Amino acid sequence: MSTLIITGGRVIDPANQLDRVADVVLEDGKVRQVGKLSKPPAGVAVLDASGCIVSPGLIDIHVHFREPGQEEKETIATGAAAAVNGGFTSVCCMPNTNPAIDDDSRIEFVYHQAARAGMANVFPVGAITKGRHGKELAEIALMSASGAVGFSDDGVAVASASVMNKALSYIAMTGKVIMQHCEDPELGGGVMNAGALATRLGLAGWPRVAEELIIQRDILLNLSQNIGARYHVQHLSSAGSVELIRRARTELFGQAHITAEASPHHLLLTEDSCATYDTMFKMNPPLRTKRDIEALLKGIQDGVITILATDHAPHTQEEKELEFAAAPFGILGLECALPLYARALVEPGVIDWPAMLAMMTVNPARLCTLAGKGDLSVGSDADVTIIDPREAWTVRAADFKSKSRNCPFEGWNVTGRAVATIVGGDVKLCRDTARLRGRERRAPGRALASSRRGRSLPKPPPDRPTSRKR
Repeated sequence: MSTLIITGGRVIDPANQLDRVADVVLEDGKVRQVGKLSKPPAGVAVLDASGCIVSPGLIDIHVHFREPGQEEKETIATGAAAAVNGGFTSVCCMPNTNPAIDDDSRIEFVYHQAARAGMANVFPVGAITKGRHGKELAEIALMSASGAVGFSDDGVAVASASVMNKALSYIAMTGKVIMQHCEDPELGGGVMNAGALATRLGLAGWPRVAEELIIQRDILLNLSQNIGARYHVQHLSSAGSVELIRRARTELFGQAHITAEASPHHLLLTEDSCATYDTMFKMNPPLRTKRDIEALLKGIQDGVITILATDHAPHTQEEKELEFAAAPFGILGLECALPLYARALVEPGVIDWPAMLAMMTVNPARLCTLAGKGDLSVGSDADVTIIDPREAWTVRAADFKSKSRNCPFEGWNVTGRAVATIVGGDVKLCRDTARLRGRERRAPGRALASSRRGRSLPKPPPDRPTSRKR
C-alpha cells in the first residue's frame, strides 16, 4: 500500500467548489480523502504544503512533442519531463508529427512512449485527415477506440468546407472533440500580424479575418444540419474571434458545443515584439495588438474562453536563427506558463486563482473526457500540483527540461511556481525536499502502474464523454 499525505495547503478544487486549508490523502494512485487530519499516521510519507496551493494536477490540452520524426526538437519523454517541471500532470499532444498521428497504431505508439518515460500522462490527439492534407478523413473510429482524446489537423486548418462537414458529422458520433486550427489558407500564410508594422518591416501580413472566417464557417456548418459536434477553437488571437464565439455560446449552441482556448503569449505580447525581427516572437497565429489582448482578457473574464493551453512548440536553435520569414512558427510554453498566466490574469484582477485553475484542470479534463483527471474527488487519480503563488524566480530556458530553448520570455522575472508535481501518487518533482518526509522521489523513467491491451500503458479515457458538472 502506497500512501502520501499532503498537509497544510490551501486546497483549490474548482470541480467541487472547494477552497480551504485541508489535508489530502493519496493512496494507491487515487485520492482517498480531503479534509482535516488530526495527526498523520506514523510511517506514512508526508508532504508539507504550508503556504502553498494544492490543486488538481494541471492539464494542457495543446502541446507538440514532435515524436515521431523530429526528435531533435523534442521527444515524448523530454516533453513529459518539461510538463512535470512546469506543474502539468497531463498533456494532450498534437498530431502534426512526421508521419502524422493519423491511425490507431500511432495512437498506441504515443501511449507506449509516455509509459516508458513515466513522467506526465500524455494523451494523443488524432489527425482529422490522412497526413493532415485536408482531403480524406483519417481513421477516426479506430483512433477513437485506441484512445485518441480528440481530433485536429493542428498547424493547418481543414480548409475544405465539404471535408470539414464530414469531419464534424463523423467525429460527433465518437463523442470526441474537434480542435480546429483556424486559418483560411488563402488569406493566411503571412509571418506576422497584418498592419502598418508588417508593412514597415517588409514582412507578409496575416490578417485577423483569416482566423475569423474559419470559425464562422465551422459554426454555420455545425448549426445548419444540427450536427452538434463538440467544437474547440485553438489558440485564439483575434478580438473578432472572441465575439464570434461569444455569440455562438450564448445564442446558437449550448455552452458544451463550442469552446476556445487562450495561450500565454497571446495574453502578454503584441506585434511590437516583432519589430526587431526576433524570431522568438514568430508564432502561429501571430501576436496581434493591445486591443486583441483586451478582448481575450474580457472573454476569459466573461467565461467565453474556458481553457488555457500553452501551444508548447519546440524548435532547434538553428531553425530559429534563420531570417524571420524563413524561421518556423512556435515557442516553448510548458515550463513557464503558470506564472505567465498568473501575471496576465490573477495579478491585474481579471480572474482569481480558483477561476484560473478551473481553466487548467476541470475544464480541459471535461473537454477531452479525461476520466479521473481534473479534480480531487475521492476515487479520482492522484494527480496533484502544489503551487507556491509567491515564489519569485527568473525564466531561464537553460534550466528547462525541454530539448529546445525557443522561449520569448527568457529573463522575465515572474511570481508563482509549481513546487511539487505528483502523478498517480508518485512525486515526480519536489523543488524543496525538506517538505517531503518519509518517501524518496520515484526515479524518472519508471512506467506508471496501469495496463492497456496487456501493456504497461496509461489507461485512455472512455469513448463517450462523461457528464458535465458545469
